Amino acid sequence: MSASKTALVTGGSRGIGLGIATALAQEGWDVIINGVRPEEGVAEVLNDLRRFGTEISYAQGNIAEAADRQRIVDTCYAEGRQLNLLVNNAGVAPNVRLDLLETTEESYDRVMEINLKGPFFLTQAIANRMLASRNSDPDFTAVIINVGSISATVASINRGEYCIAKTGIGMMTQLFAVRLGAEGIPVYEVRPGVTKTDMTSAVTEKYDKLIEEGLCVQPRWGYPEDIGKAVSSLARGDFPYSTGQVIMVDGGLTVSRL
Repeated sequence: MSASKTALVTGGSRGIGLGIATALAQEGWDVIINGVRPEEGVAEVLNDLRRFGTEISYAQGNIAEAADRQRIVDTCYAEGRQLNLLVNNAGVAPNVRLDLLETTEESYDRVMEINLKGPFFLTQAIANRMLASRNSDPDFTAVIINVGSISATVASINRGEYCIAKTGIGMMTQLFAVRLGAEGIPVYEVRPGVTKTDMTSAVTEKYDKLIEEGLCVQPRWGYPEDIGKAVSSLARGDFPYSTGQVIMVDGGLTVSRL
């Protein structure tokens, strides 16, 4: 793959996003990582990714905010650069896990704006840019990958807003796949299971016990590099006739068993 291909990974400075950014950089991608922290707060991460010899840069901003999204897009396309890959990974858990009957509008709005509204409109903006790139250069290639969650189909009543947002990501993937299919831009969803990140650190003991008791077919946690491998395979073009599909990376957690 040409080293001149560029990827944007939202939420790429930690957790699953960093696992994805690392896998892409290892395969020769130039990577722009997005996050809400100031650039100096992620300098160590950026420098570590540069060990693979590709161009690594940062686009600061909150994808839930329209002005920030525009700034992210402008940064990605600065100096004539083009994006070949968008990975919608940024997302948050509820600040407090509340029972479905106690979930607040404030928590619902925050999770939906960051986890669903932000990715939708960022994808819209970048998809239009990708189409313009393809129209001006028939050899230009582009891919969009959304990072969902098993919570799209596995109900957790103490974080209902998160589940609803991830279900929305599943439909968003299909919608953009249908819209962009004839234009030669595939859209996929990667759906992780229980993954060891800072988002799950508060429930480590709970999931350690569940995994030990057989929650997953493969008796271990998932790791960011597991998702990174799946994303890099899709980005490489290994599944050219599978647009709109979901790639499960959950250790068999969602396999129906008796």
